[in-house]
Amino acid sequence: MLERIRASIPALPPAEQRVAKLLMSDPRSFASLPVAELAERAHVSKPTVVRFCRSIGYDGLADFKRKLAGSVNEGVPYVHRSVDDDDKAGDIVVKVVDNAVAALLRWRNAAAGQSVERAVAALAEAGRRAGQGSRIEFYGVGNSGIVAQDAQHKFFRLGVNAAAVSDGHMQIMSATMLKPGDCAVIISNSGRSRDLLDVADIARKKGATVIAITASGSPLARVAQQASAGHVLLAADHPEDADRYSPMVSRLLHLLIIDILTTGVALRLGSSQLRPMLQEIKRNLRLRRYAEAGRDEPAEAGSSESSASTP
Repeated sequence: MLERIRASIPALPPAEQRVAKLLMSDPRSFASLPVAELAERAHVSKPTVVRFCRSIGYDGLADFKRKLAGSVNEGVPYVHRSVDDDDKAGDIVVKVVDNAVAALLRWRNAAAGQSVERAVAALAEAGRRAGQGSRIEFYGVGNSGIVAQDAQHKFFRLGVNAAAVSDGHMQIMSATMLKPGDCAVIISNSGRSRDLLDVADIARKKGATVIAITASGSPLARVAQQASAGHVLLAADHPEDADRYSPMVSRLLHLLIIDILTTGVALRLGSSQLRPMLQEIKRNLRLRRYAEAGRDEPAEAGSSESSASTP
């Protein structure tokens, strides 16, 4: 709702733009203040406040404030920002999914393509130099540590030296062994973890490329914004308050960014070489499935084993 209003501001008359700016500065207060005080704060008349609500598609001030209150609701603290205590299962499904989809689309529209390109280039170069000992290390703690493990799982299939490190002491040792040409991918929701900031500082001093997946404006983001040193910030901004809610949307954003990096690096490394290896991995994994429908033994369709077992 707020994003839609922000996009409509340039088309509004000047007086209504002042009302819109007041709204964007403090949506929660706007939803609760009487029309007289809203008009006074925006330096407009009371009818202008009502006209603003109608200009952006609502029946009037009461209708607008009711829907605004639902949009800026803080949810259930420490549980989820988009749900209410009395929500039924169907409501939870809709609210959680809508909240996640909105965050993903917002990130897509705000994503810095140049930063993604620089990150993919650095990771692909480290992948090409795997035979010379170049490494890609993924660092994260807590929920971000799980994302780091997912990243390692995806990248090692590309034939690169990739590892995920979530223990603080191991992270320090790992970062200390980095060298120029290596990549340190540091994943953090808040960007304020002391352990990860130490890792970023050590990796930077060792000449490795620091790629930070974190909130813009955070201490970790500031380390990665040193573009002159080749470091990269992949900002993963979202409305989830890290101090009040367990990471949900942020984790999805981090996983999405890892998928984008994996895809970009795979294309850079060349599908002609990777595809046969990935195909063989899939084939060997299929052979581990013992519960395939219609057969007792694992065998590929069309293989000699499959044809031999056919009566």
